[in-house]
Amino acid sequence: MSNRLDFLLKQNRLWSQSVKDRDHHFFRNLAAQQNPKYLWIGCADSRVPANEILGLLPGEVFVHRNVANVVVHTDLNCLSVLQYAVDALHVEHILVVGHYGCGGVTAAFHNTRLGLIDNWLRHVQDVRDKHRTRLMAIPDTARQLDRLCELNVLEQVLNLSETTIMHDAWARGQEVTLHGLIYGLEDGILHDLNMPVSTDDELLSYYEAAVDRLFAASERG
Repeated sequence: MSNRLDFLLKQNRLWSQSVKDRDHHFFRNLAAQQNPKYLWIGCADSRVPANEILGLLPGEVFVHRNVANVVVHTDLNCLSVLQYAVDALHVEHILVVGHYGCGGVTAAFHNTRLGLIDNWLRHVQDVRDKHRTRLMAIPDTARQLDRLCELNVLEQVLNLSETTIMHDAWARGQEVTLHGLIYGLEDGILHDLNMPVSTDDELLSYYEAAVDRLFAASERG
């Protein structure tokens, strides 16, 4: 097996040329500024590329990714991205994006031991345990996993809204809205989980209403 990256470098050059063929000044303009309206906090899964899914070009979305799209108040990596996006780039929308069939969520659900990452996935297990009674009332495992993927997104929106970064932004009147989205690997479609948060007023009521809608959908089948 070759240890060289010739294939990737060739693909890069082909992509670069195709972009310049469409817009001769694209890279010059891109290098001059970064002015995205969106911050994407998503899963590290290789099947969920932010720009492609949104149909946006480089420079139009700021991205942070980790396993199972988790927002933890002690994760300085995520918080640093968040603060830069809010305070320096002045993004208008922050998207927490999960996806159905998430390996991290599945491992957390089944208590699968994977190694060091088990400690990270404990956060997802906390979400599972928080909603255990209602999750276990769903009649099949596949639907339970889908609900947990959605619930995990809502929980991370809640966590995000409770950071000092967001509290400070809203306190000074900055207009930035948080959203929870879920992506379908089988059809490529994003679904809004209907928890837009643009203030810390009535935050828990927004969260609880979004959770109730998910379980109501499960009951309808």
